[in-house]
Amino acid sequence: MSRHAFHARRRVAGLLAAVVAAVVVTAAEPAPQAAHAAACTGTSGVTVVVDFAALGGGVQVACALGDPTSGIAALQSADFTVTGTAEWGLDFICRINGEPTAATESCVNPPATAYWSYWQATSGGSWSYSSSGPNSHDPAPGTVEGWSFGASAPPSITAP
Repeated sequence: MSRHAFHARRRVAGLLAAVVAAVVVTAAEPAPQAAHAAACTGTSGVTVVVDFAALGGGVQVACALGDPTSGIAALQSADFTVTGTAEWGLDFICRINGEPTAATESCVNPPATAYWSYWQATSGGSWSYSSSGPNSHDPAPGTVEGWSFGASAPPSITAP
């Protein structure tokens, strides 16, 4: 066997070993699952409700375990991705889980007619529009935080 053929076979064998190792590692690790994908139980955390209905989606409910220090912390701890505006940062939420899309909203300044409104409730209670921003509100464990896109309409479900 020539020296070139030997090195070529060695490279192929090395690549094959790497592929087999990657398959074994992938098979051994479970697929990631949505964390806290339901309302919190009792005072185990803060339940977060995000209503995407005005954007063509449904309502998502998740649990921010523990005692989040703010509405933003609760939203992020419940595994929602958040984008603020260029002018106000996370003091004004522009996107939750990528909605509305960049094609719809540039996230430079807060839009005047449709935005993520911020709500609070007790479990099973009615929604109240937040009198403070999500960075300054400290939700208590056992309460419910709500987000709804549109012109200040509360989430479309009863607070879980």
